[in-house]
Amino acid sequence: MKIEIREKPFNAWQELHGYQETFNVLQGKYGATAVFVGTMRDMNESTAIKAMFLEHYPEMTSRYLDKISRRALTQWNVLDALVIHRVGNIQPDDTIVLIAVWSEHRDEAFQACRYILEELKHRAPFWKKETLADNTTRWVSGNTPAN
Repeated sequence: MKIEIREKPFNAWQELHGYQETFNVLQGKYGATAVFVGTMRDMNESTAIKAMFLEHYPEMTSRYLDKISRRALTQWNVLDALVIHRVGNIQPDDTIVLIAVWSEHRDEAFQACRYILEELKHRAPFWKKETLADNTTRWVSGNTPAN
């Protein structure tokens, strides 16, 4: 399992490939990899967004991401998980989050990936400050609902 919080942009697909190459012990063991990649939109609540600052408390956020990832590993028959999340200054089209879950079967991979995503979006200690098109800023008070 790997959890990372980064201030610099990253390529989700390169990270996924690189991480998957490292776990030789799991070769031939997994039949499913569920992946979620979240990127920044240039619109939120019908308002144009130029940039976003994502703030966090490093120790608290790392502990929470570790906790939800470990819970996913035990609640479902999951072999491994990868979570990379951006903080700091983010621009539209930048990758914000990568979540990948490996398991023997697809249903468990999908469920665990969705669980990590929803916990992260709704409970993880991140705070978003958006810069609007007119250069004013606002703090985001909630996340989009799960569908």
